Amino acid sequence: MNHLLDLPSTFFVGCNYWASHAGTAMWSDWNPEQVELDLKRLSEAGIEVIRVFPLWPDFQPIENMYSGRGEHFGYRFGEERLPDTEAGKAGMSVVMMERFQAFTEIAKKYDIKLIVGLITGWMSGRLFVPPALRGKAILTDPDAIRWQVRFVRYFVKHMKHNDTIVAWDLGNECNEMGKVASQEEAYVWTSSVANAIKAVDTTRPLISGMHSLHPKGNWTMQDQGELTDILTTHPYPFWTPYMDFDPLTSMRPTIHATMESLLYAQIGEKPCFAEEMGTMGPMVCSEEVAADFARTSMLSQWAHGLPGLLWWCANDQTKLNHAPYDWVACEGELGLMTEEGRIKPALQQMGQLKKIIQEMPFGNLPARSVEAVCILNSTQDHWATAIGAFLLAKQTGFDIDFRFEDQPLPDANFYMLPCVTGVYGVPKQRWEQLLDKVRQGATLYVSSNDGYMLNFAELTGLTVQNRSRRASDAIAILGDENGGIPLTLPSTFKLDFRNDRAEVLAAEADGNPVLTKATYGKGTVYFCALPVELAMSQQPGVSFKPEQYPYWKMYEVISKDARSARVVQVNEPHVGLTEHAMDAQTRIGVLINYSPDEREVMLNIHEGWLASESLYGSHPQQIAGRTTVNIAANDAVIVRFIQG
Repeated sequence: MNHLLDLPSTFFVGCNYWASHAGTAMWSDWNPEQVELDLKRLSEAGIEVIRVFPLWPDFQPIENMYSGRGEHFGYRFGEERLPDTEAGKAGMSVVMMERFQAFTEIAKKYDIKLIVGLITGWMSGRLFVPPALRGKAILTDPDAIRWQVRFVRYFVKHMKHNDTIVAWDLGNECNEMGKVASQEEAYVWTSSVANAIKAVDTTRPLISGMHSLHPKGNWTMQDQGELTDILTTHPYPFWTPYMDFDPLTSMRPTIHATMESLLYAQIGEKPCFAEEMGTMGPMVCSEEVAADFARTSMLSQWAHGLPGLLWWCANDQTKLNHAPYDWVACEGELGLMTEEGRIKPALQQMGQLKKIIQEMPFGNLPARSVEAVCILNSTQDHWATAIGAFLLAKQTGFDIDFRFEDQPLPDANFYMLPCVTGVYGVPKQRWEQLLDKVRQGATLYVSSNDGYMLNFAELTGLTVQNRSRRASDAIAILGDENGGIPLTLPSTFKLDFRNDRAEVLAAEADGNPVLTKATYGKGTVYFCALPVELAMSQQPGVSFKPEQYPYWKMYEVISKDARSARVVQVNEPHVGLTEHAMDAQTRIGVLINYSPDEREVMLNIHEGWLASESLYGSHPQQIAGRTTVNIAANDAVIVRFIQG
């Protein structure tokens, strides 16, 4: 059972839905026979939940009336006065509400549950607004907010008794419906609509429905987490910064939905899932590649504890001649099915994998082991920093949780503070709390992107002697048993250090330290003078070619102690591993091959443990004292480990 949305599957699979014959015009061009055929096909293919959209101007078709000199003179439905009824006072179309009710009955027939995106104004590149509100600042104009509140209050009241609806959603990417000048304006809009929904129905969760949130700015994860119950990501590699740098079947794109959803959930402090995802159609990749992408991403999301996913979208829409389909070419071929009902390979993979997950002998997968807390700070590129840290940790074989600098520090043995940027550094109170954790025995890793830090010499054992702007990339030599690994790292500034007491783990050709280790109280501090996380995230091809860009070797050094508690480790940067404790004597290892090539991986199993069986994929083999396993391209192996 998935408790987030009260769905039967432990990991739910769904999609966003517009009718195959009409797209956004499905309510005005209502065809219940075609809708039923669509839902029947989706249900048979394994779809159990769909996100649906009562198009705003169809359901609230109010128009302004004007008298002399353009004076506003009330609202009407066309030439008809708003009736003196509950629907009339809310400006709502009774006909459209009846059609939505009929839709819910069709969905119930095929055991499909509904997430309802209430304020559907922004959709697929077009803004849909009731005639009376056109030209207004939808998110800040008091009249626009008033009608939105009336809309959701009426709609929720009259649909809340319908048991096919499992959640309300503020609407589709409502932060795209207009501009807000401040975080406060975004908060007021969200609060107005959210409170109107919750005042009528407290029995269902409220989903944010936003995309492109940030820890700082107008639309934040923290505000959405405060005002709604579930956060969402819309993680398309095509649209998201830094995500289309590598092929779709490599680690960066396939783990994108996982890392962005974890980032939102951990900083917004509410559950999160990928509410829209996809490849953006045949100009990006073939149907077979889309299926490999879907399988890898789905496995990754499940292994990292996310509850489910929704694809964009149910049907292709190549035959429609109305906006936005006649002006946005990329919206036409994004479906899991063609208009004729052919099931594409991506949906086949999702349906098959959902069954496999559901049949696992342990029900819900236990939480994964997490070794480090990664703290993002105020003036950096938060997304690029988070991407780099997550990818490097995954290539190395450990897991991280995210926190923002304004959140309390959780207890941990390993803290990471990547790419400290700018003169503000880290707020003093949080910095002192972090240093106190280290003095008591924790490990701290810090990397610098021209950032300021208090107590630097005391903390790192290094004293800054000089600072200059670099004319070219830095080249660091990371020491290892083979004599050294050269790493080329883009960096704006060079800091010249005097080494007072640090152990140098990597240095430039002139001996200037790059990666160091020092004691601080009872703890340990690793310091990297170069922004390795930004080098990882802001360059195309880097995560796709870890052999050519072995930045992860730095993370291998700093995480050695943290990883030692794992029952199993692998030394293959294309393979991500999550470890899940069933009980004191049993672990589940999920090994995901984030690459388009089959890989043989050696399992380094902790003494006293053994690989007992494979629950999915090939079985581990023991040859000459080595345990190896073959992982198919863009697939996984799930192994049960027991104490022997």
